[in-house]
Amino acid sequence: MTPPDGARSDPDGSTGAPLRPPTQDDPAGAGAASDDGGGEPRRRTGERRRLRLGILVLVSVLLLGALPAFFGMRTLSRDPVFDTLDELGVPGWATAKTVDNVSGSRLCLQDCRLRERTVESDRAPEETTRVYEQALRAEGWRPWKVTRCPEQPAKGSYTCWRRDELTLDLWVREPTCAPPLVSGEPAVPPASPAAPAAGECTGSLVSVKVRNAIDDERTRPQPSTDPSLTGEDPFPTITEDPLGGLTRSPS
Repeated sequence: MTPPDGARSDPDGSTGAPLRPPTQDDPAGAGAASDDGGGEPRRRTGERRRLRLGILVLVSVLLLGALPAFFGMRTLSRDPVFDTLDELGVPGWATAKTVDNVSGSRLCLQDCRLRERTVESDRAPEETTRVYEQALRAEGWRPWKVTRCPEQPAKGSYTCWRRDELTLDLWVREPTCAPPLVSGEPAVPPASPAAPAAGECTGSLVSVKVRNAIDDERTRPQPSTDPSLTGEDPFPTITEDPLGGLTRSPS
């Protein structure tokens, strides 16, 4: 039997409800329209979300890797001996200006590490020496009585110290002050500069030298004679005799 116009025919020949176009009140029609019109905005929203997540992961990786690398390089470049010197309990006037210098290898590949610090103090050498020696004793340094301390004659107070595997030379003396330049005079000081007026050159100069004990020659057995008093002939006599000029015994 032919179904009436607008009616739906099932495979078994039965007729169903008439077909009608979806309306605004039809949920199926609303769902289909929503799928067709809202897919593109949702896709763009998902892409933006994944982009933000990728940026967040990248920033986290950079922070987690860059910060340890920064502090690691800082630790390697900064010698811990200078940190030990910074911990000395000296007042602020005894460390008015500090200049550090380092040379050699920390692993003693060719030359062992040599640490040098120069400090300007605002007070006299006697008072500066006293506060530095007290601070060294408080940090475990012990006076080291050894020959060649100093290795050359030096003005002021020169003492040597030891702690664990390190040796330390402390030299406190009056500062080297140059007279102020007068307008019209050359910047190069004369051969014998005049002494500065009283009150213009005050304070003291501190030099600290720290070495590894194994690299300090003063920790080794010292020769019985002064090395400066011995020498070699600058013009040795060279002969063709392989025996070195030995006299033959009479036959």
